[in-house]
Amino acid sequence: MNRYEADVLLSIVNAGTTNQRLLSAETGHSLGVVNRSLKMLKDDGLVDENTRITEKGLQVMEEGRTRQAIILAAGFGMRMVPINLEVPKGLIKVHGECLIERTIEQLHEVGITKIYVVVGFLMEQYEYLIDKYGVELVVNPEYAEKNNLYSLSYALKFIDNAYIIPCDVWCKDNPYNKTELYSWYMVSDKMSEQSSMRVTRDLQLAKADDYFGAKMIGISYITTDMASQLKTAVGKMCGYPIYDNAFWEDALFSLKARINARIVRDDEAVEINTYEQLREFDSNSNQLRSDAINVISEALGSSTDEVTNIEILKKGMTNRSFIFSCKGGRYIMRIPGEGTDLLIDRDHEAAVYKAISGKGFCDDPVYLDPSRGYKITKFLENVRSLNPESEEDLRKGMKLLRSFHDAHLTVDHEFDIFGQMMYYETLWNGHKSCFADYEATRDNVLSLRSFIERVAADRCLTHIDAVPDNFLFYEDENGNERLQLTDWEYSGMQDPHVDIAMFSIYSLYSREQIDHLIDIYFDGKCEDITRIKIYCYVAICGMLWSNWCEFKRHLGVEFGEYSLRQYRYAKDFYRLAMSEAERCGICITQ
Repeated sequence: MNRYEADVLLSIVNAGTTNQRLLSAETGHSLGVVNRSLKMLKDDGLVDENTRITEKGLQVMEEGRTRQAIILAAGFGMRMVPINLEVPKGLIKVHGECLIERTIEQLHEVGITKIYVVVGFLMEQYEYLIDKYGVELVVNPEYAEKNNLYSLSYALKFIDNAYIIPCDVWCKDNPYNKTELYSWYMVSDKMSEQSSMRVTRDLQLAKADDYFGAKMIGISYITTDMASQLKTAVGKMCGYPIYDNAFWEDALFSLKARINARIVRDDEAVEINTYEQLREFDSNSNQLRSDAINVISEALGSSTDEVTNIEILKKGMTNRSFIFSCKGGRYIMRIPGEGTDLLIDRDHEAAVYKAISGKGFCDDPVYLDPSRGYKITKFLENVRSLNPESEEDLRKGMKLLRSFHDAHLTVDHEFDIFGQMMYYETLWNGHKSCFADYEATRDNVLSLRSFIERVAADRCLTHIDAVPDNFLFYEDENGNERLQLTDWEYSGMQDPHVDIAMFSIYSLYSREQIDHLIDIYFDGKCEDITRIKIYCYVAICGMLWSNWCEFKRHLGVEFGEYSLRQYRYAKDFYRLAMSEAERCGICITQ
């Protein structure tokens, strides 16, 4: 039975229609297709001569009965910034209804009560659905670092005559049915530049010749026949890191099986991905009353409607930030990330910006609120970060860093590396380190303190987070290349040579690369004792950020190789500093 026959049979059963013209209108197929389909259904014994379903037809309908639904709700919903700072995207209200509740109620309307919701980010906020609707929550522990392909992997056993549904979709009319007779994927009748799929003449999905295809809604139905293929594809892809950012649809469209397109009008099913889409779709939604948007409006003297073109920036290690347009300008809004209030003293940050104001090292913020950590800065056009593998970039970056240090700026607070290292450990709330030899490694690093205090350079305002990503090349109004430092959250009084160590470990440099960086900074005139001191800082800072990564891991934020490499710096450069000190006749640990 092909999809045309299936559509006609479903229409006969669900709507009780026997008139061929009405069947044509309901299925969207031509009268000729309906006539041929009816003939085949009669020949196969699924309907009788009076176009009524037979016992054999009822058996086919029973085999196609929908068994369950999987709702994917684990992700950050990063494109929903700033709404996603307060509520997960599935709980956003549209026209007074939570998106996920509307979906669940539509499923219940057709008798589908086995519903599995895959959760991750702000998962606790979905807990009430268990009591209210009897759903089962499936936790995706990898939601922070991987895409929804992995969310589906945690619900593979439920893919069997099942709907797969994104949590952020709104359907005007109920798109779900008690029975489905073939697999399909829902697309809009509107075209989209973000889609690589097109609908063929026989209503199948195929790769578009260019990236301008049918707008993908995300709702799908998977029959038992296709389920085994999809499960295999998902499992295979999840075994390779290159698919960490893959969507589950990548597995679906990799199948050799034909994927039927279910086409709906653009106003019938809407996937709400961004703040602006929500504002356009429901201007009265309570979620539009975002604190961040109100701050922008007040700071720039605009209405909230003038805040447009919101785009999420790559998720940073400490913050979430987004770009937006307002009153003819482009800006960046910085929003503190999870647990940031435990890591950053915003009053200290404000003092740093006051100290560097007008010195040419960074543009002054347009708005800075120490109490909430919000910051608005101008967006730099044609900006790029320093490339740590480029000799030219390194020389320019170290020249700027040296000139900043030579300015000998001061503030009233310091950045205590050892103190912060131990403070991050206290934030683990009694949990042990994931590293088996952590205590021995930590004690070795702490033993370097006396040497550091003896040979430290004169303290001045130090960036602390002087990593390649925070050196920004851009063009000024005259088209000339400029360079500035950004992100001063951790800055304080410290030995300025700490910045060399920080740059090195973030860049995942080898010893040879670190030595080369030191030579650039000191113009080839670095004394042995200073080089050994910087090796010590590499070990100390590696321990510092390793502990920081462990704290963030307890919040569900993983940094993968970065975390592992920081711990290795703590161990390897402690040993290197000791061996080099012994070679030079310098005592470190007295």
